[in-house]
Amino acid sequence: MRIRLDIAYDGTHFRGWAKQPQLRTVQGTLEEALARIVGSDVQFVVAGRTDAGVHAAGQVAHVDLDESQWGRIEARHGRTAHDPAGSIAGRMRGVLGAYPDVTVRRSSRAPEGFDARFSAVWRRYRYRLADDVAGFDPARRLDTTSIRSSLDVEAMDAAAASLIGLHDFAAYCKAREGATTIRTLLDYRWQRDADGVLVAEVKADAFCHSMVRALVGACAAVGEQRLDVSDLVALRDALERTSEFKVLAARGLTLTEVGYPTDDLLGARAEQTRARRDSEASD
Repeated sequence: MRIRLDIAYDGTHFRGWAKQPQLRTVQGTLEEALARIVGSDVQFVVAGRTDAGVHAAGQVAHVDLDESQWGRIEARHGRTAHDPAGSIAGRMRGVLGAYPDVTVRRSSRAPEGFDARFSAVWRRYRYRLADDVAGFDPARRLDTTSIRSSLDVEAMDAAAASLIGLHDFAAYCKAREGATTIRTLLDYRWQRDADGVLVAEVKADAFCHSMVRALVGACAAVGEQRLDVSDLVALRDALERTSEFKVLAARGLTLTEVGYPTDDLLGARAEQTRARRDSEASD
């Protein structure tokens, strides 16, 4: 039985999503909680692994329960009283305790062909950046990065727009052996919210390691007038990491949404994505 889980977390005190020995991670915490409910180990597959300190409001994962594990869920809630799959989220919240820094907002039986990672067609992130115009709000210190200067948001937005499209983003990614850096940046824009905080919305088919924080740092350099709008395209096309801008802190970054096709296309999308990743890894 494949279960979809919609997840949110404050990444401040996690060492990222992926399970690591002796370290507190989102995956490890959630798998331990569900294992207590179903009586044996489980393994989550996630839409996008987040780095240490990165938050999520709309993370998606799936888990496959074997017959014995699913039987424990059904035995606890009955086969017909209500949807047993939907009860998993509430039971996990009970295990995680009051005021946890990670929660399961919703659980449901996954549609045929659904794969949290490979069926996804896009991911959306938000980045919050407070400059001297906005000032520092202690209540938002865990999800907002501060920078000691006044930024030109119009220039930042123009710089962001110049990067949209299918490109090799090697200059904006931390290299990983065997991993491609070719991505389609679907949307990237900057604006100030009602409090004056600069907010970026970044959407792509997928992101490589540290890509969003590098894109944000590059636009911040434009906002400070240390780089021109045209420089970001030139740096991208150089295909090499650069010291011309800083990769900004993880605290300002939140995964807000993962997009999937209609249910009838989930399986085909997963197969297509797996085939592409296998081809890229073998090149």
